[in-house]
Amino acid sequence: MSERPPSDDSDEQPFDTDLADWPSDDSDQDQSAPPWIPLGIVGILAVAVGWFFRPWLHGLIYTVYTTPLLLLGIIAGSIAAWVTVRAGDRVETVINTLSSSDHTITPLRVGVVVVVIAAFALMPVANAVAGVTLSDQTMSQTATVEQLDDVDADNPRIVTRAVAERYASNTLNRPQYRVGETDISVVNGTPYWAAPLAPDGLFNTITKRQAGTVLVDMTTQQANVRSVDGELETGVGTIFYRNYRWKLLKSQAYLVDYGDPKMVIHNETQYITVPYTEPTFHLTPLPHSTPHWGGVAVIDPSGSIDMLSPSEAAASPILDTQQLYPEKLALQSVAATKYRNGILNTYTSHEDEIEIAPLPGDGNDQPFFILSESGPQYVVAVEPYGDAQGLQELWTIDGQTGTFERYIPTDSLFGPQRAADLVRQSAPQTDWDRFSPAEPILTVIDDREYWQVRVVPEDNSGIAYVAFVDARSGNVDSFEETDAISQFLAGETPVENPTETDPVTPTETPTVIVQRVAENGTVIETMRVYDDESLEIRTPTNTSVGTENATAQALGS
Repeated sequence: MSERPPSDDSDEQPFDTDLADWPSDDSDQDQSAPPWIPLGIVGILAVAVGWFFRPWLHGLIYTVYTTPLLLLGIIAGSIAAWVTVRAGDRVETVINTLSSSDHTITPLRVGVVVVVIAAFALMPVANAVAGVTLSDQTMSQTATVEQLDDVDADNPRIVTRAVAERYASNTLNRPQYRVGETDISVVNGTPYWAAPLAPDGLFNTITKRQAGTVLVDMTTQQANVRSVDGELETGVGTIFYRNYRWKLLKSQAYLVDYGDPKMVIHNETQYITVPYTEPTFHLTPLPHSTPHWGGVAVIDPSGSIDMLSPSEAAASPILDTQQLYPEKLALQSVAATKYRNGILNTYTSHEDEIEIAPLPGDGNDQPFFILSESGPQYVVAVEPYGDAQGLQELWTIDGQTGTFERYIPTDSLFGPQRAADLVRQSAPQTDWDRFSPAEPILTVIDDREYWQVRVVPEDNSGIAYVAFVDARSGNVDSFEETDAISQFLAGETPVENPTETDPVTPTETPTVIVQRVAENGTVIETMRVYDDESLEIRTPTNTSVGTENATAQALGS
């Protein structure tokens, strides 16, 4: 059977051409189609990564969440981007005409610019409106008292935070660890500066956990430091996936504001406590939010977390006499009362406007946590707005319940800055280039107000002495020994221990008084020279230590 020869019929040629062109036409169609599947995969991956690392995004998300006015800015930016898409090149033409230059205008750029401008414009308004609401809440819940609680004389606050950190670092003998941020913890009724033993260096941070807690006794001038050892599964200062904050934001409430961690020791067991606040939303006069105390998170050594309400935290034996109320909220609430007479008053007459009193010293910021006769409390001193530096009000906040009280002096009282100046004036012989007053805290002793001021070397190597400034008269009493400080706080007359060369009641006035002073300002020895005595100062010669030359001689007249 013969094969059929190829046909030369022209009708078959278009069919062959169409077959040859078919893949090319389909390929062009695929290339012009939107890549929805790859974009979807990228979007899902981005959401998954963002969800896993959501603790790192908490600050931004929480700010937007608690500032409803920012949502208006985001909506405005989205609308601006949509209008740019709909308008095509007309927006770019208008902008280039107005700016007399060429700009590439995209919807994303327009939206971002509108959001940024709206944020800068709306944030001050949102903060002011929220401040007024918080001020009204604070003033309505605060009782005005006629007198303050006496301080707990058995547990005075003597050591400052900076000195405690220096004490802790000086006694640390573990090269793989460092002393973390300090905060106050009450252990068996005694307040300590407590700091976590965190891994030091990148390698140790990755491989090691928090190894314990360092405790510095704040009731004595001596460097009384001890540590509580034991690894914590979830700690402070560790790599992110072992960090307390990561664990809280991954497993507990997310849209809350966790405060600074505090190390608590109960029955020699270490706990991490984290007070936190929650937002309360308000619709009028503009959408805004204010913080309120949400509770306390308690993390045990195994990493287990208990979220306690304020009442549960106050009833917990582990948290007895500890700082439960968020100190940031305490300070924020008091500061907000500058709006007690409205927003306009803060820009015009400033009637009854207050401000948090600035304090001297290294890292000494309010509020101060102290133990009073009625229990643990924060104290916040405020002064009038402007250049006035007198004490206008003293606020106390119960550290366990968050109860606010306000003390308004009936007489004029010195403020903390003036108290520091009086301490300097009372000791003209002190080299104030090497020492500085720190942590002036208003203390009540037998119903009389004193500013308790610590005098600290510039290198924070210790406490030189503690001065008490009468807030009414300006008289200054200074004490170098812890026992004398406790006696004065208890309303007793302190008796400093005399030395052999320092008689208690000298019978005559000396002509010269010589003091041997340590580097930190502490007087080691005092010698009095009288009229019938002389003073010789000798130094060793270069040839023999035993041979001395008289370099000066002072004869009594």
